Amino acid sequence: MKKSILLMIAIICTCSVQSQAIYESFRSIKLDQSRQLKIQLPRNYEKNVDKTYPLIIVLDADYLFEPVAGNVDYFSYWEDMPESIVVGINQSKTRVDDCRYDTADFLPAGKGAQFYEFIGAELMPYLNKNYRTAQLKIIVGHDYSANFLNYFLFKDNPIFYGYICISPEFAPPMGERIESKLANSSDIWYYLATATNDAENIKKEVLAVNEKLSAIENPEMNYFFDNFEESSHYTLVGKAIPKALEDIFKMYRPITKKTYKEVILNLETSPYDYLVDIYQTIRELYGIKRQIRINDFIAVSTAIEKKENWSEMEPLGKLAVKEHPDTMLGHYYLGMFYEQTGEPKKAMRAYENGFQLDEVAFLTKDYMLEKVTKIKEDFGW
Repeated sequence: MKKSILLMIAIICTCSVQSQAIYESFRSIKLDQSRQLKIQLPRNYEKNVDKTYPLIIVLDADYLFEPVAGNVDYFSYWEDMPESIVVGINQSKTRVDDCRYDTADFLPAGKGAQFYEFIGAELMPYLNKNYRTAQLKIIVGHDYSANFLNYFLFKDNPIFYGYICISPEFAPPMGERIESKLANSSDIWYYLATATNDAENIKKEVLAVNEKLSAIENPEMNYFFDNFEESSHYTLVGKAIPKALEDIFKMYRPITKKTYKEVILNLETSPYDYLVDIYQTIRELYGIKRQIRINDFIAVSTAIEKKENWSEMEPLGKLAVKEHPDTMLGHYYLGMFYEQTGEPKKAMRAYENGFQLDEVAFLTKDYMLEKVTKIKEDFGW
């Protein structure tokens, strides 16, 4: 009994540790002071020593860190986004000075310029050196800090690819500057949000900026906007964070029925290439080489079968054998390819090879045996 109780305590403590933040004090030369950081590492960070992770920087971490970190942990648990490192900068006593800008050119000035240099020249190199960060970097802010984070967008080579801008109190020319930058940028995710009960001056300006950004014709830009009904300047945060993560990591999630119907079936190019490109992009952007999902194989193979592009079934089958060698999937696709291209003996052997492996999705041993039996009957073997 005593051992059981101790085991339960150990399990609870382990779960608690997984959800707790690491607190670090970072001494900044640029600011000539120490700043408090909150850091949440992915659950299996210590075990996956060769894995890199997207990095999410959270401004106003005294109240924004927990909502962001909690959503990141939840989304990654269900594989709707990659596991990520979340780092919050506490600004409870410094946010006004940190986000200060000059009233002439509306660029960071004084303490604001120092805070900008602290993040770009000190904090980011430190995190990249001491933690296994991937290429994808995202920054999150609210109100003053949501305006401030845009200054990183204006660098020639931005250190952040994703911007989560929640109810920003924009500096006067900020909308025009964002529009100009996004119109000519590539591989940028920009999320902007307000609410029907947001502060009136903020809501008015955000809606005006959204009108400009929505009109940009740049296929390399990913822009998302929400105007939450009946939410206030503060309550919209709880809605905006999960929505922003959902939008930014849309490509990471499994192929949906909507994507299948609206995108894959209407492709003028190869569905097989589409699948390969998705996972190559995931690798490049998120720093993750992940196994291709069974669901995604089935979506692409269904499109190939519907279009009767049988030549594409062969590379798809070889890829499925490589990705899921213990299952029937790849051999089934190879069998389909040989069967539809007039090579029944090769098709039969492919189905027989698949019969010996693990069942997956709709594929069972009985089904594979039926395929073999039918070929034998058709050809009198």
